[in-house]
Amino acid sequence: MAAPHSPNQNHLLAALPTKEFEILARHLELMPLPLGELLYEPGTQLEYAYFPTTAIVSLHYVMESGASAETAGVGNEGMVGVSLFMGGDTTPSSSVVQTAGHAYRLNKNLLMQEFNRAGFLQGLLLRYTQALMTQMAQTAACNRHHSVVQQLCRWLLLTLDRLPTNELVMTQELVASMLGVRREGITEAAGKLQHAGIISYRRGHITVLDRAGLERQTCECYAVVRDELNRLLSDVQYRQK
Repeated sequence: MAAPHSPNQNHLLAALPTKEFEILARHLELMPLPLGELLYEPGTQLEYAYFPTTAIVSLHYVMESGASAETAGVGNEGMVGVSLFMGGDTTPSSSVVQTAGHAYRLNKNLLMQEFNRAGFLQGLLLRYTQALMTQMAQTAACNRHHSVVQQLCRWLLLTLDRLPTNELVMTQELVASMLGVRREGITEAAGKLQHAGIISYRRGHITVLDRAGLERQTCECYAVVRDELNRLLSDVQYRQK
């Protein structure tokens, strides 16, 4: 039987002091997020913030040519819609559901009302935004300087950290789109990892068999992103989940 949904499955919501959480809790809407759903389109006004619990959302940039690449991923550790409190209201990138699941949605006016109180929520979201910026910067550097195998390992590890399972429902075409590389490159990289016994791949499903092996194959970028998030939120006390 599936576990009941709870806002506390999202780390940011779980980190709020009880009084601040209760103000938001009555306005949080549980939303199913199917694979491929577009939450934000480039240049459009953002109306909601999303706090994923079991879904993973890809912050994605699509070029005029149609080529695309992921700049960051957001799962149960974070929030989609930081532009709302950064003063932008719009973004040139899109937000697409990478892994189906659920998220809690909050109207932008309610988010800003609480953010502008300058309480715990404000500091928490600003620290999370710094971690998100680190992920974006490290992704750009990784995609420029590291091999497709290393990029794939980084991406798989970051995705695994947001899931309760070692199996990803993911096609090679989608992974290639996320990393901004040719599908043939993903096929070759996945083949090497499968030959080494690190992953098992069958159409639409990737199962990680040896996480330690995956960590040995990746570059330093995974640890940089993971460690910065942990550092910035190291003093957070979580309510009972």
